[in-house]
Amino acid sequence: MSTTISIRSMSCSTSPRGIAAVVGVGPKLGRSVACKFAHEGYTVAILARDLGNLSRLAEEIALEAKAQVFAIRMDCSDSKSVREAFEGVLSLGFVEVLVYNACEPPAASPPTSFAAVTLHSFERSLAVSAVGAFHCAQHVIPGMAERGRGTIIFTGSSASLIGFAGRCELSCGKFALRGLSQCLAREFQSSGIHVVHAVIDGVIGLASARGRSSRGEQSPTLVDPDAIAQTYWHIHTQKKGAWTQEIDLRASIDSPTSTRVV
Repeated sequence: MSTTISIRSMSCSTSPRGIAAVVGVGPKLGRSVACKFAHEGYTVAILARDLGNLSRLAEEIALEAKAQVFAIRMDCSDSKSVREAFEGVLSLGFVEVLVYNACEPPAASPPTSFAAVTLHSFERSLAVSAVGAFHCAQHVIPGMAERGRGTIIFTGSSASLIGFAGRCELSCGKFALRGLSQCLAREFQSSGIHVVHAVIDGVIGLASARGRSSRGEQSPTLVDPDAIAQTYWHIHTQKKGAWTQEIDLRASIDSPTSTRVV
């Protein structure tokens, strides 16, 4: 399957700051992270399976941030698709930032009893959550190591730390992602590559500006993706003398999270 690149641009050339590649982009966290890095002067590549929705998001972000945004179709569970997609990303310039948000199955899906889990769905969840992250990291780390800098942020959830009944697919994939993050952080910190695992402990809502009710209220139980994106930016700009390797993020007022995952 060929990779299609859709360009949405408000400038004529890529940023000298490099590329911020955001994998697993939808209307919530992925959009907010891409928009934040675009506002900070990065050329942004957003990657996901649905090129139609991705192209619309790229158009919105480019207009909002007055930046260059590329929408690239990629299936994280398919190594060929990942390779072709990152050939496209790297053709734009060097990758300074990789944010990996991809997750399968969707967080909103109901819990599935263990007896009902199929081998195919279990393997796909591992492929999207962990194997896809492995492939993406392998494509960007050599260039980062050569330049002596770069940031990789893996988005995890409470399921990265706790196995929930009916969530074995998600939890096993997220556990593996956390292990990958820790291994890469310890191997490549001396090369100047900042690798971070972010535990999103709660349900992500729409960004604050887009997620208010008709009365102007924002639910206090939902994690604001714009706030997460701001934290991701802070992580990227941290001084090497005190690097974060794992961080927990949650709404300031929330109900117990014993059965909640993202």
